[in-house]
Amino acid sequence: MDALALIRRPALPGQLLPAGFGLPPLPYLLALAAALAAVGLGLRRRDPDFGGRHVLALVPWMCVGAAGHVLYALGALPAAVMPLFGTPSAYLTTAAVAGTVWLAALSVDRAGDDALALGLAGTLALVPTVAGVVDHGLSNGTLSPLLPAAGLVGGAALGVGVGVLLYHVRESVRIAGRAGLLAVAAHGIDGVTTAVGIDLLGFGERTPASRLIIEFAAGLPTADALGAGWLFVLVKLAVACLVVVAVAPTVREEPRYGHALLALVTAVGLGPGVHNALLFAVEVA
Repeated sequence: MDALALIRRPALPGQLLPAGFGLPPLPYLLALAAALAAVGLGLRRRDPDFGGRHVLALVPWMCVGAAGHVLYALGALPAAVMPLFGTPSAYLTTAAVAGTVWLAALSVDRAGDDALALGLAGTLALVPTVAGVVDHGLSNGTLSPLLPAAGLVGGAALGVGVGVLLYHVRESVRIAGRAGLLAVAAHGIDGVTTAVGIDLLGFGERTPASRLIIEFAAGLPTADALGAGWLFVLVKLAVACLVVVAVAPTVREEPRYGHALLALVTAVGLGPGVHNALLFAVEVA
């Protein structure tokens, strides 16, 4: 889950995709494709509802994918599963597992609270993955979570604040509810953790488009006072708000598809943001 995450190695000139981007070996790729096809077919047959509670239930799964990719980056995964958590396979692996769990919840749950079961399962899966990252940091004496945690919490608070302001200015967007606020908060987390990594911890940006924004800000007269990451934060929040505004009519007219879009928007912000925070907590730039 590192489409916008940071690493120590800068991207090469002219590179379009993030550094480290690459498909897994063919057997793994075929297995992932088969798993995703099976999940997609199963969900199509069951045709379940998908609302704001389901978006919230997927949050721990997004974090599981991010933590799994950090373990991949640290070389702390068993060799047999390592290719499943590269870039972009971590997205595919997490989606396949979460989808399978959701199908199981739909099959056994009689109270119709499949979202709760999905969220609880994701939380249980998150504990050992984060514990693995923390254990790596402790074992290597590199655990330093204060600044990354501050970036995570600060980014979430900033994103929620911006989302609330958006709802105040554009009342029609309020139909997106908590899922819309979550989408903006997710990109606030990505933006602020990126800024922390760039300006305070000495990491470099791996995604070319993001790096251009940061390099532009670094060349402004404000760089000495504000650093180079602030513009990226503003761009992330602005784009997230625009997307939520664009998706809100779909949430109103076709709630299931609108909430699915908000889940996707959340994932591409929260995954990289959590990845940033966890990696920075155990890696030295």
